[in-house]
Amino acid sequence: MPDPEQDLKVRDALEADLPAIVAIYNATIPGGMVTADVEPVTTASRLPWFRSHRPDRRPIWVVEDASGSICAWLSFSDYHPRPAYYPTSEISIYVAESHRRRRIANQLLTRAIERAPSLGINVIVGLIWAHNEPSLRLFAKHGFERWGHLPRVAILRSRERDLVIVGRRVVP
Repeated sequence: MPDPEQDLKVRDALEADLPAIVAIYNATIPGGMVTADVEPVTTASRLPWFRSHRPDRRPIWVVEDASGSICAWLSFSDYHPRPAYYPTSEISIYVAESHRRRRIANQLLTRAIERAPSLGINVIVGLIWAHNEPSLRLFAKHGFERWGHLPRVAILRSRERDLVIVGRRVVP
């Protein structure tokens, strides 16, 4: 049987990929497990976000499946705009529903940890809803620790939600 992980290609995102990135992102909104957005975003509204990333410092990566379709993406973003925080990056990973439970997020997180030092990143943080146990388990498996807990800081689907900040140093 062919290994689906062998048929995946990770590459730097192109502006032409933005509609697929937005579609994967928007598909997560109704579930209330991943993002703080409560309404779909548009490709046009995400263009400044996309253009703020650079492949050599704060990349966005897309994953193509065997058919060439984008099925997942990862972004490194500035944790905070002030210069002293530049060695710290926030990471986001989104996988299309049709491709979940195939270890794609695991592969992306492994790659992110390995590549972070070459991007000038010493620390990676993730902001994860406390009720998103699968993501919390994934990050814990990769050595991320819970660095913060913000109780009831958001309302998603009429429920107050907690946010967990996870972090990991990637250089000694």
